Amino acid sequence: MVFVVTNDDGIDAPGIKALVEAVKALRQDVVVVAPQTHLSGCSHQVTTDRPIQIEQRSNWEYAIAGTPADCTRIALSYLGLEVDYVLSGINSGGNLGADVHVSGTVAAVREASLHRIPGVAISHYRQGKREIDWELATAHTIRVLATLLAQSTAPGTFWNVNLPHLSPGSCEPAIQFCSPCTQPLPAAYRVENDLLYYTGEYANRLRDPGADVEVCFSGHIAVTLLHI
Repeated sequence: MVFVVTNDDGIDAPGIKALVEAVKALRQDVVVVAPQTHLSGCSHQVTTDRPIQIEQRSNWEYAIAGTPADCTRIALSYLGLEVDYVLSGINSGGNLGADVHVSGTVAAVREASLHRIPGVAISHYRQGKREIDWELATAHTIRVLATLLAQSTAPGTFWNVNLPHLSPGSCEPAIQFCSPCTQPLPAAYRVENDLLYYTGEYANRLRDPGADVEVCFSGHIAVTLLHI
């Protein structure tokens, strides 16, 4: 099987390297088609008003001067790849509940789903300024992908996965299938010289009982099935 791997943190981000390692551990062919630069929060933006530069770094790596959705579109059309799956991530930071509407990570897989290609968006909740253990994230991702690849999805659906930020020595997190949280992100600001500065705290967001935000914040791997 051929897996296209992309993200919104850029082709040189540690998260995409961790995801590639997970795919290789599952003995699948991988082609990286990812943005040249960091584009977190760009949602499903696509580029149609300017040329898009493609930098081929190797026979399986392409850096795209475009958005995550652009990367999926280019992989499925211009590059002529016979794609079986599109994976996006591992994002540095959660994409839970309402996050999926602004996430470039999720948009890349949503675009694949529009083309009837199955996919998984994978993110890693980041607690404060603590560093992410990418080797551990790879191990968790291998488990999750092995579980999800054994399942079929209907056209127009795709998986969204969020890894918890665990303390060293924590027990292995359970994989929990759940619903996406429907609560809004914090909308808090401070005023300074007629300017608004965002002060919302991600960790203090509202959460639906049993939904993905609560599951991930409780130290488990949250898996939701999203629909176009």
